[in-house]
Amino acid sequence: MKELGLFLTCLLCIFKKGWQSNGWSMQVPSDATGEIGKAVVLPCTFTHPHKTYDRTLTTIWRIKEPYNGMVVFKCVTHSSSELCKTATSYKNKYKLIGNPRHNNLSIKVENLTWSDSNKHFCRVEFSGDFHDKYESRTGIKLHLIAPPRIVNITIGSNQDHTFKAQCTAEGEPLPSLTWTGPRLSNATSVTSLNHLITKELHYLTHDGKYTCTAVNSHGKAEGAVYFYKFKAASVSWIPNLMFAALGIKVLVLLVILGIAGFWRAGHVTAPSQLSRQPTQDSTYENLDRRNNHSGQTLPTE
Repeated sequence: MKELGLFLTCLLCIFKKGWQSNGWSMQVPSDATGEIGKAVVLPCTFTHPHKTYDRTLTTIWRIKEPYNGMVVFKCVTHSSSELCKTATSYKNKYKLIGNPRHNNLSIKVENLTWSDSNKHFCRVEFSGDFHDKYESRTGIKLHLIAPPRIVNITIGSNQDHTFKAQCTAEGEPLPSLTWTGPRLSNATSVTSLNHLITKELHYLTHDGKYTCTAVNSHGKAEGAVYFYKFKAASVSWIPNLMFAALGIKVLVLLVILGIAGFWRAGHVTAPSQLSRQPTQDSTYENLDRRNNHSGQTLPTE
């Protein structure tokens, strides 16, 4: 009798488990589109076989592959009165906008970059008596779009001493590049890798402004560079200017030294002339003295 009761209990458990598994489902779109630098919402809702659930509930989002992919977001709520507290948010760019207690696991991904172009998988886990877990297998493929942006534009030289202009742009869809400028050469080359495209304009021969224009279905961007050939004849005056400047400096130095020498000489010779002036007797005074002595008569008694 006990064996029959245990058998019926096991059948009931198996039936109940099968009913619970069949009661699980997840609703996610196959694709989502976001723009570089902005935010995108990844929706995910689910159903479960339990009428009520007020135990610990965990929300998880992975990328690249289900079950074993990298966890980019995780939050936990322990009761229906508690918000889902974030435990993991890769680069702090993933935020929960749904309510797991209302069967909504939707998240927002902010500040999109090219590395976010992955498949995303949502997962929910019930803890306690049920220990039920369910995860989307197909996932959401996140596609990124971007208006054109000029990444780099330069002028360079080739090994044969010719000149070229190079323009690199990014965008999704991949933009088309067009060069405009004075008397353009038809010699161009284009290379692309992922969301980057580069176009080179070869054999520049004329001075002026060269403009690169990038266009795709989301916008347009332009960049410009100026090209002026180095001409030896036009710079022949540079050595002459350098020698002239050097000559002026030497002349100024000589003038300064001359003034300094003159100033020193004036201060040294002037006092010696004043202190060594010779004393000269007046010719007329001596003559008068002699005359006075010769014409003097002795008094008589």
